[in-house]
Amino acid sequence: MEVEGKIVLITGASSGIGVACAREFAAAGARLILAARRGRRLEELADELGTTFGTEILTSVVDVRERVAVTRWIRELPTAWQAISILVNNAGLARGVAPVHEGVIDDWEEMIDTNLKGVLYITRAVLPGMVARGEGHVINIGSIAGHEVYPGGNVYCATKHAINGLSRAMGIDLLGTGVRVSSVDPGMVETEFSIVRYHGDEELAAAVYEGFEPLHPADVADAVLFCATRPPHANVREMVLMPSAQASAVHVARTSRS
Repeated sequence: MEVEGKIVLITGASSGIGVACAREFAAAGARLILAARRGRRLEELADELGTTFGTEILTSVVDVRERVAVTRWIRELPTAWQAISILVNNAGLARGVAPVHEGVIDDWEEMIDTNLKGVLYITRAVLPGMVARGEGHVINIGSIAGHEVYPGGNVYCATKHAINGLSRAMGIDLLGTGVRVSSVDPGMVETEFSIVRYHGDEELAAAVYEGFEPLHPADVADAVLFCATRPPHANVREMVLMPSAQASAVHVARTSRS
């Protein structure tokens, strides 16, 4: 399916995979709704994409954890932006690596509210329009952590396992409606993810990616665009995308980065 002229909503669009997805879809001629909490970054990205591709862009400062605000925002989108064809649920984060018995409950709340409830809030607001129009595509950014668990991953892994299950359940619920559901589940991607997880400790974050080449945000964005551009009779239900040097959540060949 061509995405030229289609409206694509990307959450978490101010950094990392979200920015890369915005660039991919802009290059493909889509119209973009870019949502995130950091408005200045969104405006800078919109200026870049507008200059480079002539992309039509609507930016919105949105916190996906705020159910009432999310519902109102989608309901009050300008008429010209209401027919969302593709929703990329990218907003998400990890906080901390403590074992459960030492976990910081505020960190748990933030992960659950963003990674699971935020996806539900946005999706619930956008899906009725897709179903009514008989076409659409929801692409959830999952993780290898939705397939495996690892030390210190407890609640983060639980939220990504939930997204894995949610994606599959949505596929059943939407069968026959013309709306497709895909999940793109990457392994290690070098973004701000680890800085956020380690509460700003750049040294610890950098160590996560030492000795091998992780995925780049553009790799994940390319996979997302691939899912979005399959013909209407085909759907990528689930794609696990890993660095060549990573075999599982915890098995990484660390030598030197080429």
